[in-house]
Parts: sequence; C-alpha cells; structure tokens
Amino acid sequence: MTTKNLKFVFFGTPMVASKTLEIMKEKGYLPSLIVTSPPAPSGRGLLMHETPVALWAKENGIECLTPEKIDDEFTLKLSTLNFQLFVVVAYGKILPETLIKAPRLGTINIHYSLLPKYRGASPLEATLLNGDEVTGISIQQMEYKLDSGKIIIQEELEIGINDTKEELREELINLGANCLCDILPEIESENIVPKLQDESQVTFCKKIKKEDGEIDINGNPRENWNKYRAFYGWPGVFFFAERHGKKLRIKIKWASYQNNSFVIKRVVPEGKKEMSYEEFLKWN
Repeated sequence: MTTKNLKFVFFGTPMVASKTLEIMKEKGYLPSLIVTSPPAPSGRGLLMHETPVALWAKENGIECLTPEKIDDEFTLKLSTLNFQLFVVVAYGKILPETLIKAPRLGTINIHYSLLPKYRGASPLEATLLNGDEVTGISIQQMEYKLDSGKIIIQEELEIGINDTKEELREELINLGANCLCDILPEIESENIVPKLQDESQVTFCKKIKKEDGEIDINGNPRENWNKYRAFYGWPGVFFFAERHGKKLRIKIKWASYQNNSFVIKRVVPEGKKEMSYEEFLKWN
C-alpha cells in the first residue's frame, strides 16, 4: 500500500468512523493525527472503554488525542501544527469556528443524508421513519452552523423495503468512505467548487431517545414497520401489555412486513426470556 501525502487530521468516535478509517487506509489515505472522544463507561458493568476510533488508531500506530472538550488551548495547538485538512465523521462534539477554518483546505464532513434534507443527529433513522425510497451521502465543507456547509459531492442510494438501519448504515459507510477517497485528490488540488445548499429545502432530525421506540401494535402497519427498521439494534421497538393488572414492556426482537401487515415474530417480555409472539400471547 502506498500512503498518499495529504496531511490531514481525522475526527471521529464510533464504529461508523473506524470503518471509514479502514476503507481510507485501503485506498492509501492515513491521517497524521486522530482526535476522538475520551474513554467512557459502557456495558453492564459500566467499565471504561476506549472508542472504536481510539482502538483503530492504536492498532495502526497513529497518534490519537482524546480531549474532554475542544477548548481554546486545544484549538490553538491544532491550528499551529500546519495540517492541510480536517476530516470529520461522527465525532460527537461541536468544533469551534476557529478550528473549522484552521487548515488551508478547510474542514470536511461526511453526512449520511442528501443535504439539506435531515440535518442533525439521526439522518439514517429519519430516512427510514419517513419511508424514503432513496437516501445517500453528502460530503460538505463544514461551517459552524449545523450541517449547513457547501456541498462538495453527493451520491444517492436506493432503499429496499426490508432494509434495516444496520444494513443501510453499512452501505452508506462504504459509499461515503469511497466517495471521500475519490474526491480527496480534487480537494487537495483545489479543483472543487462546492455548491450552496438550498435553505428552502432544509429539514431537521432530532437525537433518538430510548423511549422513542414505543409503538402501538394496532396502529398503522407501515409506520410500525418503518419504526422497527429505523430503530433496529438500538433503541429497538417495544409496546406495553397488561398482565395480572401490571403494565409490562414487551420488546420486539424480530418482525417482518407481509401483505401490508406488520407481523411480530419474536418478543422479550419484561423480566422474561425471548419467546415467539404466539408463545407470548398464550403466556399473557
């Protein structure tokens, strides 16, 4: 593998970002420095764990910084190191304007929607919740205002009726990372003319909370199916049922969409093991 000479910093935190780094590595692009979130408690024992990006940096021998916050001292440090470009993929912290504008080539970001549609924290979930048939990625020149930067490149991706968030995320990661590698030479040679977003077409999506996963199993079947697809994995979807006068949360582990019906296959009642929906109906 021949490593390209572009001197850039990569900002990212979750698996989406580490998988992007792996694809960039395969294409010959390795960052000079990585910035990620500090270790955080997770899992049943709430043990401290490094981020997927921090682990990737360690495996690949690249210096990795984990600031608690992006303050003036950190901004000044990075601004004086003469990097050509910053690349941001799901970092999770707001970058100050002075840092965004510090590199000669600016700061770019992969966003997993066709901007200006679905600016915000959950574009993939919003796409599925709304039953869209097409999504895509946008590589934008970052601005301090949320997801408002000029568009460098966009690529569309068709969505199948059975695609879940997990499946769609993998496709979008691959699409975004490959588009980024394809466009980096043009960015480096400054041959790109980014296009302004159409502010009249802006929509926003909110951060997903666990309680957003509640569904009405007697509600609209297509809406229930879209929510199941959007929240597949985390936070998952659930409904409430009464048993002996007690309200129980029932998590749906597996469902399908057949003949315009939302068909529940397997569930986990609160405090019980996973069972088929037929078993649950008999038990309840």
